[in-house]
Amino acid sequence: MKVFGVDIGGSGIKGAPVDLARGDLAEERYKVLTPHPATPEGVADCVKEVVDHFGWTGPVGATFPGVVTDGTTRTAANVDQGWIGLDADALLTGRLGGESAARPVTLLNDADAAGLAEMRYGAGRDRPGTVIVLTLGTGIGSAVFTDGRLVPNTELGHLELHGHDAEKRASTKAKEDEGLSWQHWAHRVQKYLAHVEMLFSPELFVIGGGVSRKAEKFLPLIEGIRAEIVPAQLQNNAGIVGAAMAAHAARAGEPPAAAGSRAAAGAGRQPATAAGSAARAVRSAVDSPVGWPDAGR
Repeated sequence: MKVFGVDIGGSGIKGAPVDLARGDLAEERYKVLTPHPATPEGVADCVKEVVDHFGWTGPVGATFPGVVTDGTTRTAANVDQGWIGLDADALLTGRLGGESAARPVTLLNDADAAGLAEMRYGAGRDRPGTVIVLTLGTGIGSAVFTDGRLVPNTELGHLELHGHDAEKRASTKAKEDEGLSWQHWAHRVQKYLAHVEMLFSPELFVIGGGVSRKAEKFLPLIEGIRAEIVPAQLQNNAGIVGAAMAAHAARAGEPPAAAGSRAAAGAGRQPATAAGSAARAVRSAVDSPVGWPDAGR
């Protein structure tokens, strides 16, 4: 089964159809730069460009770098402040489908999406206890799981560490902006992990984001953490996969299909008012254990 996922980040917006049977991209992802300022309208245009690139018809899952509740974006640390309090589900669904709502959008926090993918298909699969997935990029995203159950919108990148938001010191952007060596940056990440470990006592840290492709450069330098630390297996595609999982879970009775197929003609064709109810539906899916409804079974 294929479902479309889009990952909205502070520096780039990328997406692709996802094969939920494998937990991997069905086609090579397409990426555009995040506009600056990252206003809702500007980002919505970019999301449309990514989805249109594949000629996709059907439901779309999308991530957002901030707190999302019932399709409304509540915070906006690394994007324009115009997102705060916005019915982003409705905005994106309208931009992708207009009145026909042929491509309804299900929105969730970006790190939660990455975490769900890693817990279902990747480094956290079948791991009991407390698992924390951290995405290191423009900021630091977090997804906390207890026995496979997600605690949504934890936003642990904004924990205070030595008088600063942790992500201002230990994100990949901080490394790049300050020209830090791998060793110096790893020391900062170590301090951050020690702080999170003190608060949550996880059995496992999964480190995601684009930097996970270079895990051998910094993970061996991190010392003194009791929990196991591993790189994300889905690396920087985890958000796309998790977004597709959420879109499928919100509409488990309506499996989407790519444009051009007979199934695509009817997939996701709901009245425009369905966007809000779909967004609410994903809350129950996100709050459930990682055994998502028939996705990839």
